[in-house]
Amino acid sequence: MCVCVCVCVCVCVCVCVCVCVTAAVAVPREDGRIIGGQECEPHSRPYMASLNYGYHFCGGVLINKQWVLSVAHCWYNPYAMQIMLGEHNVRVFEGTEQLMKTDTIIWHPDYDYQTLDYDIMLIKLFHPVEVTEAVAPIPLAKGCPMGGLSCSVSGWGNSAMGGEVNLPIHLQCLDVPILDDKQCENAYPGMISPRMMCAGHMEGGKSPCNGDSGSPLVCAGELQGLVSWGQGCALPNYPVVFVKLCLVSFDVFLLTHPDSTHMWQNIKIPK
Repeated sequence: MCVCVCVCVCVCVCVCVCVCVTAAVAVPREDGRIIGGQECEPHSRPYMASLNYGYHFCGGVLINKQWVLSVAHCWYNPYAMQIMLGEHNVRVFEGTEQLMKTDTIIWHPDYDYQTLDYDIMLIKLFHPVEVTEAVAPIPLAKGCPMGGLSCSVSGWGNSAMGGEVNLPIHLQCLDVPILDDKQCENAYPGMISPRMMCAGHMEGGKSPCNGDSGSPLVCAGELQGLVSWGQGCALPNYPVVFVKLCLVSFDVFLLTHPDSTHMWQNIKIPK
């Protein structure tokens, strides 16, 4: 995966103290992985997608045969973006890959690039995928996760701390607990919206990082979140902030894209 020059988003908190947070990815230049993770069982995450510009740029997740979900701050050059599915080793053609052109990219209409609220976008593939053992959609969660629930995040993002770079080539997995709302708010006072939640290890040392934006947070076989932002990578007391999908109203997409009604009916119950 590719490390990138991070995009900083500044949010003023309380007595005009400016706290800078970092979106989990911008333009990548080096390969990397999740910090503290381990190699996933090959093709055990068939919903995993790579937003690709000739190199991995961001993560995404297949939610039905023709739609991928990612975060809005990963929008870069839609005309050059392709979606790679069925990949495990980014440097070897394994015969399981499906490289897809994009047809439509839809930001959430309430996306705020400064606070990263509603940090979500839908990507329509040029044609449906062929569902295989290595490529298959995952269902959206039917309810919100409870604090303490063990979940899994996967990605090809940077694994090195302290500004260094690691260069693994395989999809990485990491188990992370959902943190309760109070822990999340204490970590980022005044910066957590209802559409955000925290997950991770408060002691530090394990975390998604640069290149993992848009990667899926999966709990009990259902999609609960997307990697969005955080303070640094794997730092103590600074968990990763995820888009809290159970509290995002996707119906608003229909207001700006009324021709997508049939599409959204399919997304609610991925096939």
